[in-house]
Amino acid sequence: MNNVLRNVVASVAVVAGLFAARADATVVIGGTRIVYPADEKEVTVKLSNEAKIPALVQVWLDDGDEKSTPDSAKVPFTVTPPIFRMDGGKGQAVRLVYTGEPLPTDKESLFWVNVLEVPPKADNKDGRNRLQFAFRTRIKLFFRPVKLAGDVDQAADKLSWKLMPAEAGKELALQVTNPTPYHVNFARVGIDADGKTMEGDGGMVAPGQSTVLPLKGVTHTPSGEIKADFTVITDYGSLVQKQAPLTR
Repeated sequence: MNNVLRNVVASVAVVAGLFAARADATVVIGGTRIVYPADEKEVTVKLSNEAKIPALVQVWLDDGDEKSTPDSAKVPFTVTPPIFRMDGGKGQAVRLVYTGEPLPTDKESLFWVNVLEVPPKADNKDGRNRLQFAFRTRIKLFFRPVKLAGDVDQAADKLSWKLMPAEAGKELALQVTNPTPYHVNFARVGIDADGKTMEGDGGMVAPGQSTVLPLKGVTHTPSGEIKADFTVITDYGSLVQKQAPLTR
């Protein structure tokens, strides 16, 4: 890929950040998250172009900066191929290789995989101006050291939950604390108060960290027994509903 094309695609990535994970994107990633075991030489990400027309695709990783570009992102991974054409209805395997820079060995590290899709130039035979967008999709990559303590499938059961009182005019929230070395991802988080569920948004809690997740429209502590009611997203993208008691 020549330098001119590489620079054009990289510059488009800055604008494409505004359209991340839009439903209009036709290049689809085969999965909702990627786990990279530290003892593997590489992992493969499968992409497919569900449109009938070709697209130019660029793939890179970042460490959480949504404004990153392939030139600005600093991560210990290489991508092969980084830029390629995908014909309509076709697939492409992309290799991610860890380059060996030191990362924590006692907990997971989080990175993001970016897939930028640039559609072909629109037909302009009628002379009209047309605005075209590039679309960027980002999914999480968890770099998982070998022999981490505990079991990733049981990490959600180790969490502790606390109901945070609302400030004046504000909503209640749940504080979740994660003592495990694994990231725990939520499709949704809420509370169950005597069988009535009050919903909140999803989110994530990092290893050894706490995070606060607001509860939509809940401004007063409900009466009766209250439990955390949440849905966990597994390594494979499946959803598992769980409940847990609150701590004081």
